[in-house]
Amino acid sequence: MNNKSVILLLMNEQNVILVDKNDNQIGLMPKMEAHSKGLLHRAFSIFIINNKNELMLQKRAFDKYHSPGLWTNTCCSHPIEGENILFAGKRRLKEEMGFSTELTEVFHFIYKAPVDNGLIEFELDHVLIGKYYKDPVININEVSDWKWMSIDLIEKDLKINTSIYTVWFKIIFEKFLDKIS
Repeated sequence: MNNKSVILLLMNEQNVILVDKNDNQIGLMPKMEAHSKGLLHRAFSIFIINNKNELMLQKRAFDKYHSPGLWTNTCCSHPIEGENILFAGKRRLKEEMGFSTELTEVFHFIYKAPVDNGLIEFELDHVLIGKYYKDPVININEVSDWKWMSIDLIEKDLKINTSIYTVWFKIIFEKFLDKIS
């Protein structure tokens, strides 16, 4: 990430919602600060599945502040204060992948994992699932590529090519495969 990208990121930085382990809001903090300090905050991860039981994966843009160029679930982000988690998921899915569909929350969990640039993901992550059958229209500022991939092939590839996937995707997929397929 170049200096201009860092400045633009800081100027447009949104707050994340700090939460306790029961998902009660306890404060707000700029996203980069929360990730630098490794503080628990609310997030969501979206899994879009088609009628062939394939999952839509996205490859993160190469200038993302962490995990650039890695494959991950269809979409993930943080809700804005006061925003319903399903509404936030639909908003962000449209912003990143260019389409809308109904989403259902299937579970939530807490994970903590280091990512690059000295940042820490410590999230209470709401996992949302939806169905979609067409190609997305990706936002190239967020996503560098996308593909449909069968659940079985992802399961195998995660063991062989683990370094090409985001840490949160590996955690969700391996621990909760029965709920996302």
